[in-house]
Amino acid sequence: TSILHFTFWVFITLQDRNLVACEESAKSLFNISFNLLQNITKLSLKNNKITLEDHDKEILGCFINLTELHLNENNITVLNNNSFYNLKNLITLDISNNCISTVHKAAFAGLNQLSVLNLSYNMIAQLDSDTFTSLESLTVLNLQHNFLKYFHIKSSFKLIKIVLAGNPWICSCDLLDLQIWLTASNVTLENESNTTCTLPNMEQISIKMAAIQPANCKIENTPLKNTVTSTPAVNLRSSALTLPLVGKSWTFLAGVVGFVLGTTLLILTAVKCPAWYHYLISYRHRRLEENDSEMFEQEFSADMSPSTSISGTSSEEPIVVFKKVHACGDEEDGFIEDKYIDIYVNEER
Repeated sequence: TSILHFTFWVFITLQDRNLVACEESAKSLFNISFNLLQNITKLSLKNNKITLEDHDKEILGCFINLTELHLNENNITVLNNNSFYNLKNLITLDISNNCISTVHKAAFAGLNQLSVLNLSYNMIAQLDSDTFTSLESLTVLNLQHNFLKYFHIKSSFKLIKIVLAGNPWICSCDLLDLQIWLTASNVTLENESNTTCTLPNMEQISIKMAAIQPANCKIENTPLKNTVTSTPAVNLRSSALTLPLVGKSWTFLAGVVGFVLGTTLLILTAVKCPAWYHYLISYRHRRLEENDSEMFEQEFSADMSPSTSISGTSSEEPIVVFKKVHACGDEEDGFIEDKYIDIYVNEER
């Protein structure tokens, strides 16, 4: 009886202090169980196989008193909008060591009391600048060991500590607003010595100390830059990469226009100047001049003259005379005889 009274007293004490914990770790769970107490304040689901689908989100919405949630070491790949919408009392959220590659803009909507957010050791390559704007109480943000190359952040964003180490940061103009925010605000960049750039000759330089000149980044605000880099498939985030791309596109366009104009000019020339076209096709033909024709007639007549040939022959040589032999005989004129016509002509006579 004393043991039962002691257990009951402990339960009542936990209820009064809002420390109702539930441990569901390392149980190979694919989904969050619906049989859990809905008044729990701390839920640990780490080291399972949870993917946080719609079914899991509906069950999480029932734990309205939850203040601490651990979903690390699971199989979560996407954080959809309103994934934790009903957890208005949540203070600590740990989603580290998953396979998260996509974080939607309103994934953390409704977490007005959230203070600590751990997204480390995932596969996040891009984050929208408004992803954390609704988290008014956020003080600690852990983004280390992801695939982030840049991170646009607003100056009004308030934090006490941020962890950004282990990301392939590119210290270009796209990182300027983050650098200015790290310098101007009172935030602590944890593990700053390992939060370095990945560009050549800058591997040992902290992103907070990298030499990014604001004067060289004014081109980032031009419409041309926005047009080129607005397509996610291109994903060129630095002005150094954008400007050569624009130049090559204009060169290619000029080459295409020149080729089209040249081809059109050749076609028009061939159509409008047929004499020139035929001259190119039959360039070996030339017109026979008048003096050439006269010379040809004289040579021909001289060769055909009988006097030269007869006088040049001796009297002893026999003279061969060719006689034309008609195939139809001497009296035939080469026409086919039609007896019907002859009879008709004789009758008329």
